[in-house]
Amino acid sequence: MEVKKIKYKNVQDWIPIEKIFDNGIIKINKNKYIKIIKIIPINYNLKSDLEKQTILNSYKILLKTCNFNFQILIQSNKEDLSQHILNIQKNIQKKENKYLNEISENYIKFINQLNNSKKSSSKDFYLILSNEKNNNINSMEIIENDLKEKYFKIKECLFRCGNNVLEINNKNNIYKIFNSLLNTRNFINN
Repeated sequence: MEVKKIKYKNVQDWIPIEKIFDNGIIKINKNKYIKIIKIIPINYNLKSDLEKQTILNSYKILLKTCNFNFQILIQSNKEDLSQHILNIQKNIQKKENKYLNEISENYIKFINQLNNSKKSSSKDFYLILSNEKNNNINSMEIIENDLKEKYFKIKECLFRCGNNVLEINNKNNIYKIFNSLLNTRNFINN
């Protein structure tokens, strides 16, 4: 009986990243480059009806003017509330009012329950812009200019909606994004 050897793939085999440049551009393969931008959204639910209508119109303009493909990435991250709880506990020790101490202790219990039920999370929003090189004709400068132009177009449109847009051009930040994508289970279960 012959035993088959299982060949395991390493991460580099199934993640198509070839190189991350200093300007934040990521080379996926020999013909494709991407740029990740972070969106810091507004709280739409807190806006008035008139503001909501204006925001929706701005999004329509975004969709009409962006004549290129982009991907939306939403990451959920569990919040670490331990420092917040420590601050409340310090304040409890300083106060002599039993009623305020009881309220603070109940609040800490609530936060712990919320945290244990995994409902205390934040979301990070990203857009992934891409550029496909045509038969090695495009130079790196042309690719970089194309991705910058797309970035500025999206930034202008989303700024009208009230959102902030940040360019991710730090390698460490890019590594963190990919690390959290690859270790989603660890981030969710912690």
